[in-house]
Amino acid sequence: MNTVEVIFENEDVAVLSKPSGLSVHKDGTRVEETLADWFVARFPESKGVGEPLVLTNGTSIDRPGIVHRLDKETSGVIILAKHQNSFLYLKQQFKNREVQKKYRAFLWGVMPDESGVIELPIGRSKSDFRKRSAERGAKAPLRDALTKWKKLSASGDFSYVEASPQTGRMHQIRVHFKALQHPLVGDCLYAPKREYALGFDRLALHALSLTISISPGEKRTFEALLPPDFIEAEKQLSLQV
Repeated sequence: MNTVEVIFENEDVAVLSKPSGLSVHKDGTRVEETLADWFVARFPESKGVGEPLVLTNGTSIDRPGIVHRLDKETSGVIILAKHQNSFLYLKQQFKNREVQKKYRAFLWGVMPDESGVIELPIGRSKSDFRKRSAERGAKAPLRDALTKWKKLSASGDFSYVEASPQTGRMHQIRVHFKALQHPLVGDCLYAPKREYALGFDRLALHALSLTISISPGEKRTFEALLPPDFIEAEKQLSLQV
């Protein structure tokens, strides 16, 4: 398994830096070790914590400690609960949209503005069951989705942005920038005709920071350092004319 870094831990939670290429939990089809497997092996007391995922065929998949998720190819910060009371406490904050999240992403094309807000509802794609869509023709039910962003730099064919999703829809950042015709670099699902670029061989999306209350009266911000491919891409972008 790729290296999982423990950013912070106490008796209630563990905050981890998930590497790209590691699924958060099983999906009922692929046989692979996941972050949930690593978590329960490292912290056996977390076994049974959380809520199982029940598939349409009735199969139940354990997700010990999992409060929220990152896509398999997305790297960065994620928080897991060690016991059920902590799980419920954290889950309520996500449900109430009290958690602040910041991501870094490289996009195709130069964003014309320095910052903005994308407020486009997200539904399922009509063409591919794996995909979501914020464009015309998306399948109902459409769910409200809002992403704030700011441009950090841009050069040549690329933009480097910080994105702060205010809602937690599946593939939200990827889908919102795709709707603006600026898909993420390395996104084989939403930009399949684009080649890899800037040295990436994966989705150019990193969960940089998470601000959340880990217990009443104890609000904390946790940050996952940029991985080497992001640091290299930053250098490449700065060298472009």
